[in-house]
Amino acid sequence: MFSTLFQGIFDTGMTEVISPADFLLCVGSALATGLILAAFYRYRSRYTRRFVATLALLPAVVCVAIMMVNGNVGTGVAVAGAFSLIRFRSVPGTAKEIGVIFLAMCTGLLAGMGYIGYALLCAVLLGFVGAVLNCLDFGAQRQGARYKTLHITIPEDLDYTDVFEPILKEYASRCELTQVRTTNMGSLFRLTYDLTLRWPGKEKEMIDKLRCRNGNLEITASRQETAVNEL
Repeated sequence: MFSTLFQGIFDTGMTEVISPADFLLCVGSALATGLILAAFYRYRSRYTRRFVATLALLPAVVCVAIMMVNGNVGTGVAVAGAFSLIRFRSVPGTAKEIGVIFLAMCTGLLAGMGYIGYALLCAVLLGFVGAVLNCLDFGAQRQGARYKTLHITIPEDLDYTDVFEPILKEYASRCELTQVRTTNMGSLFRLTYDLTLRWPGKEKEMIDKLRCRNGNLEITASRQETAVNEL
């Protein structure tokens, strides 16, 4: 009775049945790889508790799905369709989050196919490389302080066409007006500029001159913004 508990009711004599011991070994290895990847991802990274918990479980989930396919083409197509549906119900993440999710799925795939050693080696090696690159700020712009996004609030009766251009061109090698929108029930305008500063140390001096032209209304300078979905 116990031996038939882990057999499918639609299995035939040609179907290979995974033993409970092999199942637990593969799933346990997948959980270990998930915990390893979650630990590496947490190193000097911004994260949420739900994301790292999901990352720890994802290899085991993929491992179980692959083991249950077990050579069945129809089941494999159904699993692929299920994963594609999950994609459309998720919020787009950063390139780093997408990459670590693919890595977690890869380790789960290896564990589900029975390559436990390769799954653990992949998790340790690639997780360690990712942590090292994150620690070294690999790919970061060393002159990031020069690239700014400037928000200037002006009264609605002020013609903003050329009023700020002389000041911005004095302090920035490149300035581009990227957005104009109304605020405060239409009584104010909010201008957004992308700047490349000539001298980052003179940012306050530039803002003081801009305040004289916008009636001392709010001015905000921040690190240059990029699109949320940009990889």
